[in-house]
Amino acid sequence: MTGINSAYAVQQDELDNLRKHISALQKELEKTSESQSEAADELRESERAISNSKRKLAELSLQHRAADHTLGKLRQQAQQLEMDMQSQQAMLSKLLYQQYLGGKGKQEYFKLLLNNHDPDQAAREMRYYEYIARSRSIWLNTLRVNLAQLNEVVQQTRQKSGEIAALQQEEKSQQKILEKDKLARQQVINQFAQQLKQQRHEIGRLQRDENRLSRLVAKLSKILTRQKDKGIFSNDKLPDDRFDGKPFEQLKGKLTLPVVGEVVNKFGSARPESTVLWRGLLLRAASGQPVKSVAAGRVVFADWLRGFGNLLIIDHGKGYMSLYGNNETLYKQVGDILRGGDTVAAVGNSGGNENSGVYFELRHKGEPLDPIKWIAR
Repeated sequence: MTGINSAYAVQQDELDNLRKHISALQKELEKTSESQSEAADELRESERAISNSKRKLAELSLQHRAADHTLGKLRQQAQQLEMDMQSQQAMLSKLLYQQYLGGKGKQEYFKLLLNNHDPDQAAREMRYYEYIARSRSIWLNTLRVNLAQLNEVVQQTRQKSGEIAALQQEEKSQQKILEKDKLARQQVINQFAQQLKQQRHEIGRLQRDENRLSRLVAKLSKILTRQKDKGIFSNDKLPDDRFDGKPFEQLKGKLTLPVVGEVVNKFGSARPESTVLWRGLLLRAASGQPVKSVAAGRVVFADWLRGFGNLLIIDHGKGYMSLYGNNETLYKQVGDILRGGDTVAAVGNSGGNENSGVYFELRHKGEPLDPIKWIAR
């Protein structure tokens, strides 16, 4: 009996110790949850800056390409002017040489009048000299005009080269700002990673006791272990503009989800470890992938929102709206008019999410709609 009592006492001590660990770990999870909320506020500014910087880089890249195109045209124009001038100079030289062979200046007119030439012949020769004089004047004026145009083109070329250099410098500055913002964001994320690593290590230690205290360890796993949901289905198509111009209410059962990825939840089901229900779909996708507008509309919100990260909302008219959350970059701003299939954002994990993806909602007059019922399956 003494041995049995001793074994029982040991088991009871182990059970008490495990319960203490569970209690301590639950408190740590509560603190981590509070820290996540605080860190989410810190993430807001850095993620907003990253979105703005990437949008600025995209705009500068377009300006750079346009400047290069203009510069190429200016150089072609300068080359054509130089060729025209060479041709005009050759023609002018030929006219001057012909005039030289025929005599010098107005003396030829007097020679024609004083000599006993045939009047008709004299008249023809006088018209010939007048033609040479007029042609010379025309070519000289044309040459002067082309020289002025060439000087103007050269100045425009220099100005455009300066603009390109300034754009390149601005691109470098934006890139430095972007890298700085990324570093700040990564530091915050690393803090999360360290806390999660410690908690997972503790969970692993507790799971090694599963053979002796399986019931308690199972409960602990349910509370603490974050298991990735298996995808309900995969989406491999993207929206386009085929339905532009049609009222949104007529698109039920015809829409396409905004990103290629895996749907990991059902509308109206409970979120993991929470009583809060899903009001939309979470689409797991690789970071940086394009996020498309599901239909034509106008951007009414494009900013960071707690719990949704970089969020974009599109108004489709008559109270219908679509929401796209957790983005890395927002390419569109409030007031932008969109066509179906326009790229509006890039996939990310803003808002403190562990995995990259897009949170997508449909609403009518503020009430959430089941997106599954609106897409073509």
